[in-house]
Amino acid sequence: MKFAILIYDDVEPIDIGGTAGVLSMARRFEDGIEIMCIAEEAGEVRLAGGVRAIADYAYDTCPDFDVLIVTGGPGWIRQAGTPATVDFVKRASRRATVVSVCTGAMILAAAGLADGRAVTTRRRSGPGETAPLDLLPDRAPAARPIEALLVDTGSVVTGGGVTLAIDVTFHLLERFFGTGLRDRTAALMEYDQALAANARHLDVVRESPAAPPGAA
Repeated sequence: MKFAILIYDDVEPIDIGGTAGVLSMARRFEDGIEIMCIAEEAGEVRLAGGVRAIADYAYDTCPDFDVLIVTGGPGWIRQAGTPATVDFVKRASRRATVVSVCTGAMILAAAGLADGRAVTTRRRSGPGETAPLDLLPDRAPAARPIEALLVDTGSVVTGGGVTLAIDVTFHLLERFFGTGLRDRTAALMEYDQALAANARHLDVVRESPAAPPGAA
């Protein structure tokens, strides 16, 4: 199964570590997992804090994938207004499950993927900023923002903030491979107790998206 991780300048490194890192550990038990990083242009991407990463493919050269994970970080503001990124996410939603972690949800909102759905994102704010969850009503008036660990509406999954990217990725392991792979990977990472604690504190919401107005 192919997982594509969308990265861009000023992504928080933890959003990549929390997704690709979990998938990498899961590969020890399931070698059918493939991981790739995608950006507007292939090559070096400067993450928040000055860390650098390499995008394997550009939007127009990437191979097919089953799941697209859209990461978050301060760069989301620029990406939500970048036509190439918004169009890529929109097109990806026609053939793959689209997942956001942290403020990646704001890019999904720009692509119209939050409309008619319950969605979540980071619920806390840093100095001088508004909590992203509170920004969603203006960014996606047709969405229903909720505070949750994650929201799974089938073809679109949105996750909470920062380290919850780890929990969202474990949810994907459970959804596509079953609880066995999830639990073995969590135990190997010594994250099993944290996974259970987060699930007790924040809801995992599963629901179908609302039908568009006028639909039969």
